[in-house]
Amino acid sequence: MDHHASGSIETRGYQQEMLEESLRQNIIIAMDTGSGKTHIAVLRLKHESERQLGKISWFLAPTVALCQQQSEVIKKGLPVSVGLISGALAPDQWKDASLWKAVLNTHRVMVSTPQVLLDALRHGYIIMGDIGLIIFDEAHHAVDNDPYNRIMQEFYHPLPPMHSGLNGVASRQRHLERPMILGLTASPIFGGNVDRAFQKIELNLDCRIISPRRQRKELEQYVHRPVFKHIIYDTPSMDKPFSTNLASLEYVYDQLNIENDPYVKSLRHQLSKTIPHHPDYNRIDQQLSKTIQNQGTFTHKGLRDLIRSAQEIRDEVGAWAADWYVAEVIQHGKKAAQASEHIMLTWQSQEKAYLLDIINQIQLTPVSYDPDDIVGEQSDKVSALIQCLLNEKEEAEKNNELFSGLVFVQRRDVVLALTELLKHHPVTKSEFNVGSLLGASDSSHRHSFLDITRKFLKNTQDEVLMDFKLGDKNLIISTSVAEEGIDVQACGCVIRWDQPPNMASWAQSRGRARRKRSTFIMMFEEGTMNHGNVLKWEKLEQEMVARYLDPLRDLATEQNEHIIDEEDCPPFRVESTGAILTLQSAIPHLNHFCAVMPQRGHFVYQPLYDLDPPDYPIGWHSFTSQHASNPYSGPWSSTVTLPRVLDQRIRVTRTPRIYPTKVSAHRHAAFEAYKTLYNAGLLSDNLLPLIDEDPEVEELKKDIEKRVSMANVSSQINPWVPDFADQQDSVWFVSTLMVGELPPIQMLTQSRPSLLTLADDLKLHHPSMQTMDVRLEPMGNASEEQVAEARNYTRILLWSINGSRMKWNDTDFAYLFMPLSDKSSDEWRERRELWALNRRDPNSDGGRDALSPADTVISALPFGDKFNYPTDIGMVCNGNSLSKGYEFVQWNWNCLTKGEEVLLLEKYSRYTDAEIQYPLLEVRPFHPRTNFLLPRTKPASPQPTFFLLPQYASISLLSPPEIQYAFLIPSILRALALHMTVDSLRTNIFTHNSILSTIPNSLLITAMCAPVSQEPQNYQRYETLGDTVLKLIVCLQLLAEYPLWPEGYLTKRKDHSVSNVILAKENVAREIYRWIIRDRLIGKKWKPLYVSQTVMSEKALSELAPEQDKKDDKKDDDMEMESKTITTTSSNAPTNAATNVKEGKKKKTKNLQQSLSTKVLADVIESLIGAAYDHGGLSLGYECASLFKLNLNSWLPIPDRITALLERADSTYTSFQSASFTEIQMPPQLSNVEKIIGYTFIRPILLLEALTHPSCQDDHGTISYERMEFLGDAVLDMVVTDYLFYAKGKDGVAKEYSPGHIFLRKSAAVNAHILAFVCLKSKVEVKAQMPRAYAPDQDGAEENFSTSNKRKRYRGEQKILLEEEEHTVHLFKCLLHSSTRILDDQEVTFARFLKYEAEITQELERKDSPIFPWASLTRLQAPKFFSDMIESILGAVYLDSEGNLDVVREVMRSLGLYGILERMVKEDLDVLHPVSRMSMWASKQPAAARSEQGSDVEEETHLKVQYDYKKEKGRVSCGVLLDGVELEGSRAEDVYKGRASEEEVRLAAAEQAIKILRLRDVGISYELVKKRKQNRKKGQNASGTDARTSS
Repeated sequence: MDHHASGSIETRGYQQEMLEESLRQNIIIAMDTGSGKTHIAVLRLKHESERQLGKISWFLAPTVALCQQQSEVIKKGLPVSVGLISGALAPDQWKDASLWKAVLNTHRVMVSTPQVLLDALRHGYIIMGDIGLIIFDEAHHAVDNDPYNRIMQEFYHPLPPMHSGLNGVASRQRHLERPMILGLTASPIFGGNVDRAFQKIELNLDCRIISPRRQRKELEQYVHRPVFKHIIYDTPSMDKPFSTNLASLEYVYDQLNIENDPYVKSLRHQLSKTIPHHPDYNRIDQQLSKTIQNQGTFTHKGLRDLIRSAQEIRDEVGAWAADWYVAEVIQHGKKAAQASEHIMLTWQSQEKAYLLDIINQIQLTPVSYDPDDIVGEQSDKVSALIQCLLNEKEEAEKNNELFSGLVFVQRRDVVLALTELLKHHPVTKSEFNVGSLLGASDSSHRHSFLDITRKFLKNTQDEVLMDFKLGDKNLIISTSVAEEGIDVQACGCVIRWDQPPNMASWAQSRGRARRKRSTFIMMFEEGTMNHGNVLKWEKLEQEMVARYLDPLRDLATEQNEHIIDEEDCPPFRVESTGAILTLQSAIPHLNHFCAVMPQRGHFVYQPLYDLDPPDYPIGWHSFTSQHASNPYSGPWSSTVTLPRVLDQRIRVTRTPRIYPTKVSAHRHAAFEAYKTLYNAGLLSDNLLPLIDEDPEVEELKKDIEKRVSMANVSSQINPWVPDFADQQDSVWFVSTLMVGELPPIQMLTQSRPSLLTLADDLKLHHPSMQTMDVRLEPMGNASEEQVAEARNYTRILLWSINGSRMKWNDTDFAYLFMPLSDKSSDEWRERRELWALNRRDPNSDGGRDALSPADTVISALPFGDKFNYPTDIGMVCNGNSLSKGYEFVQWNWNCLTKGEEVLLLEKYSRYTDAEIQYPLLEVRPFHPRTNFLLPRTKPASPQPTFFLLPQYASISLLSPPEIQYAFLIPSILRALALHMTVDSLRTNIFTHNSILSTIPNSLLITAMCAPVSQEPQNYQRYETLGDTVLKLIVCLQLLAEYPLWPEGYLTKRKDHSVSNVILAKENVAREIYRWIIRDRLIGKKWKPLYVSQTVMSEKALSELAPEQDKKDDKKDDDMEMESKTITTTSSNAPTNAATNVKEGKKKKTKNLQQSLSTKVLADVIESLIGAAYDHGGLSLGYECASLFKLNLNSWLPIPDRITALLERADSTYTSFQSASFTEIQMPPQLSNVEKIIGYTFIRPILLLEALTHPSCQDDHGTISYERMEFLGDAVLDMVVTDYLFYAKGKDGVAKEYSPGHIFLRKSAAVNAHILAFVCLKSKVEVKAQMPRAYAPDQDGAEENFSTSNKRKRYRGEQKILLEEEEHTVHLFKCLLHSSTRILDDQEVTFARFLKYEAEITQELERKDSPIFPWASLTRLQAPKFFSDMIESILGAVYLDSEGNLDVVREVMRSLGLYGILERMVKEDLDVLHPVSRMSMWASKQPAAARSEQGSDVEEETHLKVQYDYKKEKGRVSCGVLLDGVELEGSRAEDVYKGRASEEEVRLAAAEQAIKILRLRDVGISYELVKKRKQNRKKGQNASGTDARTSS
């Protein structure tokens, strides 16, 4: 690697020569370091970017540091976008091809390490044919299995060569051709044979190695070869220098016994618990033997490595350096081994304790920094080095140059020790500023004791290089990292502490000395100095230069065939994506597949490899004489076993015993296993795990983080829009409207009316009248005369109450009313006609004047005189027709008192001539207008009466029933609109023959009403029910559709299918949002709807739709709702029905669209499913869910899915039984579990699967329980939610829990703590027989033997009897596993259960104010497998009973879980979580509470609750902080056992705080809890959604 730092670089002649040659053919440029190879590469990239417009160029460098440096150089030299892909960008996590596509489309040049490109090519994200040029920096690496070579062999060579006729031409035909190749190197050979090295590299890279020929002399002017020197140091004495600390370390190590190592103990313990001859037994046995033979435990190997390193330092650097190194490592080791430290995260706690115990025994001697001690204990080699450095520094200063030196050392530990010595040496510390380079990346994933030496470095690599460049440091001690890959400033002196291992190292390190006057110095031991190696390398270099300068060399004459070695086999390629699987990538791919599966405690998912034959005889570790057997040289076979979560048919892959090496056998096994996974559908076409590949799931996560996503949709449909909106003269339909005891009237509508009977249970709740039933009976069509008459009557009827919001001359109503003939209505019609006739203008030509508002009322005095003061008055107005109306009580003829008269006249003070005339009008206010569809919570209080002067009052010319209708009509119209809306939904969404059309209107109305509509019932309860129903249905679909998928795949796919994003898409795709009822009835603002408004709205929408359609056409069909705004219009979606649009075109257009959150759109889909379930059970719920595809490939009825799952279980049992040639012996635990749960399985194989933990060694032909637990979780949710939805209290009255209440109680009933408690509590007593010896009775009568009089005797004859004994079998002990950790956890958890069982049971069964025992349950600290058992068993029962939820309920009752659920409801168990109670209490405390405490922070709106943890002396405590101040008495404490202990004390602290603050009786909004938690899960609720429910 080399480049020029100047911004503008002049191209030299030899550089131009190499550029022109690279345009003609693939070449490897071989030039010395500092000659400007990078500049040639930049020029070549520039030329390629201008020539190949359709392809990208790729620059590869072997290290990240080199990639960063080269990308900066390229960016400065090119006017195009240059992209750098490094590990910091986590390219291994770029699982979406669109990410790569976006990167490649926006960059012309990419810079990366070769592994990045190799991985992308293997997964098909990048096609080799899309690359026009690849540049390989440090091209000599392209050998063997280096990523450089893998790229060429796997992807370059299979492509056809570039067509010569297309060279330099951009053409689509070139996308399937090889790219151009350019290599850069200073030393193009490894090994000692130039011809063989050249041939291998040239064949691998398909290039010729060349160097400038025509401009050779110019090149030599810019390349400065250093002066070669050597120094000789004395041969170390046979008597090794004595290092006190090293000797102490060696002494302690010699006393160690490998059998005391915790790792060996753990292996022996595991072996004792494992079944002999089982694959797991053999694996542990082999690992134990290998560990003992190699002494390969973490501690023993680490200390042995430390001794070897210290010995090397002692011999090379001296005893002082060895003492320092040992002391430094031990000090860092002690710190890292502390249990409380997290320096080395991969060190196990047992390893730390064992290591700390050992190193504490090492007696260390403090290191002396006295100059005499340092000089006296340095090696001769160090002395020679120091002298050489001083000489070179003096020589540089004589030439008026600053000294800069670089010492190459092979070992990292020697670098550290030599650096420390030179920093403190009395001769060098003032002459040299020393830095060190090690080149090791800081990774916490390493597992070696000497990794702690990485903590020795005080400066980063970049800081050291910058200091060296600036001259702050003039000497660097470095490993080979500085040979290549790092831009080290040109040095005047390079010294090799060790001899270079090969020709490349020789050339690379020498190239660092490239000043004009520079030296390259090698150190030789006296008596061993052999110029042979130096001469050999110089000769090789000369031969190499001669070869690539030879004009007769022609690549075409060479054999250009790839030599296939034993590791080569045809790769597996996915044609659709180009993704490729090779032997070299198979093992990493398989490891990744297991690693990304959702991990569970107590078991690590990883592939297990077994060799045949094994390395050691079984039991070798226990042999008395542990001598290695005769080495076996092959061939080998390998068996790879994947986790038990996978089906048996794809878990195990075996290879034949034909492979010459162990590695080859393992690679072939992994290769075949990964192909099997792909063929089974567990990998994508990019050969990646499906769980790691779903871009929509990643987008869903973004949606959850954003918490809000809105969609612009058209308004809900207007049910009053005529069925034939395009016709000018629409048909009017006549119906008879009947409301309670009121006389029926006729109603006319242009849209077809719904038939409403008493069965529809539509009621009005009037405050002064009894509850009234509403019925509507369609009668036929209306005539034009009827329509005209109805318009006038409707105007009069509606004007009486709503005249202030109407225009008298506008009679174009969307609905009309007309009275039927009866005595009352006929009488009042005659009164209206008579009053109108009296108002006729006798002088007008047209007869009487047109009807006006004045015709609707008559002054009270003339009215009384004219009609003899009738008492059937409907309404009295305190003024004209637009004045406020009052309910008529009576004509009052009785005289008022003087005081009453004065008070009455004061009301009319504005009239100067006001006087009291009798009779007075006694009236009272009407009850406030409201939505009469809402039930009254309590009887209305009577309104007070008062008097009006008749001369200033008027009488409405409508009868009392007509006035009642005027008040009731808005509510009636609202009810009719709701019914007509869902009728429209049924017609448009459900097919005519669909069973879904049988869902009653009342249920559909509830399902479609948003909370903002403020209807008596909204969709929230149905949404909660439908969410659970949908979860179960989708789980069953996925389980049967993907029988080979593990639980992790199923969970991801299920979460995706039922996510808000997918549900909202289904809503938008089917335009269901049009029927979401989101308007509301506001009685005081109600006004009638006019036909003209609906027509204008329709016209506006139709004009808007084409333009919108054009916009929609540009959008992707599969749009992401969480990241985009969805705009959808419909020509059938006019303005709101209940709240009219104001006049004016601008206002109407604005109201054509509304914003809805994706959550509302999704909730409505779930509520429809819930309504279907409510009406027809799970089968109808399925029919509704299947209407919405939810991105599932296929839908089948639930019975069909269950049948398929059962048939698969039967076939698995049969195939495994036939394969084993014997009948499967079911473990005895199964019968005990059946007794505990009270259910006998028809297919025991299902229960066997439900009890099988992933760690189980025994192979019964089943997978582990994860899939069954996946189903059981959904079944449990279904049973609990169903019970809570229909729950009734002790009095038999339905609870009708709000979604918040359902959520809280379900959380309490199905959480892992309570399920674990049920698992621990469940048991059965089994009887067994045991012989006992007893003495006979004195009379010898055997028939008198009884339990009470049996006496044991110790001499003489005894009677032997079989006695029954009872043994307790606990459910949790029936888990089938092979884990010692599970055994330990079962024992410890059961001990905690026994300690807290009585307390938990008492709290659950307490009669007065029962409280759910959250804190006590948390103290169990039960691992997840306890709750998993319950869920997996319920899943198995559900399947075995062919989907019978009643059977599941009975099993839950047997386990005691259903009883707990019933008690929650019957006894009103307080289930609110203590932490939630504290949070909600704090949210209600005023902000003033903060300011009173003198908080200087910005005031918040509520009190802030925090939990303060403290860990000390092995205990953990937690206290409750209120605005940062700890609540006295709230701190709880316990022994620290991990995170579970923190949760335990947090709950205990919250409970304490609740008691101190007496919060049990504080009103709590349970809905708030549900809303908060649901927001985290699904996103923010819709704006305007009313979720207020009091507890």
